[in-house]
Amino acid sequence: MFVFVLTHLTNHALGLISLEAMETGRHYFLLAWRNPVGTTLFLGSLVIHMMFALHALYSRRRLKMSIGEALQLILGFAAPVLLVSHILGTRAAMQTFDTTDTYTYVLLALWVDALTHGIRQTAATLVVWVHACIGIYYWLRLKPWFARSLAWLYGLALLFPVLGLLGFVAAGRTVGRMIADDPGFRLDVQIDTNSPTSDQIEFLYLLEERILLGLGALLLLTLLARGIRLYVESQRHIVRIRYPEGRNVSVPPGTTILEASQLNDIPHASVCGGRGRCSTCRVRVNGPLDDLPPPDEAELKVLRRVGAAPDVRLACQTRPTKDISVTPMLPPNAGPRDGFAKSAAMQGQEQEIAILFADIRGFTTFSEQKLPYDVVFVLNRYFRSMGEAIEQAGGRVDKFIGDGIMALFGVDGSAADGATSALLAAQGMSAQLDELNRLLEADLPSPLRIGIGIHIGPAIVGEMGYGPAISVTAIGDTVNTAARLEAKTKDFGAQLIVSEQLSEIGKLDTGDLRREEIEVRGRREPMSIYVFDDAKELDGRFGDSRKLRDAQPASA
Repeated sequence: MFVFVLTHLTNHALGLISLEAMETGRHYFLLAWRNPVGTTLFLGSLVIHMMFALHALYSRRRLKMSIGEALQLILGFAAPVLLVSHILGTRAAMQTFDTTDTYTYVLLALWVDALTHGIRQTAATLVVWVHACIGIYYWLRLKPWFARSLAWLYGLALLFPVLGLLGFVAAGRTVGRMIADDPGFRLDVQIDTNSPTSDQIEFLYLLEERILLGLGALLLLTLLARGIRLYVESQRHIVRIRYPEGRNVSVPPGTTILEASQLNDIPHASVCGGRGRCSTCRVRVNGPLDDLPPPDEAELKVLRRVGAAPDVRLACQTRPTKDISVTPMLPPNAGPRDGFAKSAAMQGQEQEIAILFADIRGFTTFSEQKLPYDVVFVLNRYFRSMGEAIEQAGGRVDKFIGDGIMALFGVDGSAADGATSALLAAQGMSAQLDELNRLLEADLPSPLRIGIGIHIGPAIVGEMGYGPAISVTAIGDTVNTAARLEAKTKDFGAQLIVSEQLSEIGKLDTGDLRREEIEVRGRREPMSIYVFDDAKELDGRFGDSRKLRDAQPASA
């Protein structure tokens, strides 16, 4: 249906060039659609869309829905109602009365003779297009690339109907001028196209009326069947669903967990509207899974995509037949991004990773002496240089805090890899800082100095935050300890402090290094550390020296 409307609007848009261009485009349009395959696809899509709309109405346990869902459903019913007269006046007239439904014939009927019909067909075009765009939006917004492409897609969604309608208007005015210039033009068109006679037009109107009555009867029968189904279900035994915080609801068997939430005004995430696509409605089942019908293949595919545990089910697809206790896994305001496939780390888990904190020494004084523009310029150059060194070493920049940096290492690998990458990053950051000081010598009253603290240990890693501020980060004692090691570089006048634990995991050669014992707030026992006046002293002390040399950035 969408492809048909898209090609039809494209054909309309040719009217901006000329009426002849529209007629030429119509020839190729009919080659694609007025054949057994194209006809089956078009008429089949009309029937299937109507059936889907009726089924969606029948299967709903309540008529309260989001604006988008309501608009999609209403437009789905409105489309065939508005399109039936156009289909009868073109395709049916061609099949029944051997009418040649050229653009000139259509424009004469819709633009010149009965403008109200033209307005109706314009409304039909917009209804079908908006209905199709809503459906595509609900489908594509679950794709990771959709948010980045939204502006382009929105532009195209506006461009096609606007150009199509403008082309139709331009061609309609052309036909109007032809009739004004040549009073016999109308008769010529009627003869050339074998336009329907008055009796034939009356027959088409009668057929339209009966089709509309049939569609109305189908709608009423659907509503009646829905009412009977809901009544029959209400007479059966009930199923109790327990939610967190002691909330219990009772529903008829066959009700999905999502429907139970919606019927009882319990906020529950459902980005795709309960179609089993997004996974945002998933719940953890607190109890035996044998009491639930097994998931079908479509549900299993979605659950595998997000790496769900065995006790997790989609609320929109699970229809409990016995009492059950569930816990929604996502907040009610979850968005499409929450339905993307994620690694276990992104969903939240404890793992051993290396944490690096870095901070510029004396930057407050520098910022007070410089213009805001200069401060921002220097900071951005600094962040870029340090970020490159971190990423080249295999780390992940977590966040920039003022003039400080937090980075994670080993999130997607082993603890040993994380320790080695963190040491490599510190070495690269020192080298990058030297190069940055050389490049900004004229802009700095004195060279920039940094302090770096690195620690390794267990931390909770996952995507945290709100809205656009969501990112992968880590929390826990390991993070706090790394931050305090960075702060200790001030006390020792050093550029880098590494915990003994990280040096062991990273296989750092510590034979002649400066070793200290320090008290760290929040820890009962003293902590052993290694102190480096310059992080470039790490060169050759761990890993493969050739690998280290190759990884060093050439310039800022």
